Amino acid sequence: MNIDWAALASVFGVSLVITVALVGLFTLGITGLARQTSTSQGSGAGALARTGAYACFALCAAAVAYGIYLIVA
Repeated sequence: MNIDWAALASVFGVSLVITVALVGLFTLGITGLARQTSTSQGSGAGALARTGAYACFALCAAAVAYGIYLIVA
């Protein structure tokens, strides 16, 4: 059995970077929702934080959907 170590390292590196990026996006979304609830309900900063949080969650969902697409197709 011959193992292609360069390909294995490449897959490991890409999966590590994508995992860290997804966790970071999800963390930003959670932080945005927490910041939105801590500010006053009528302020523009609260609406901006909520919109940013939803954008982060949408990007996370899109990345997960793309990963599932790559596995299935």
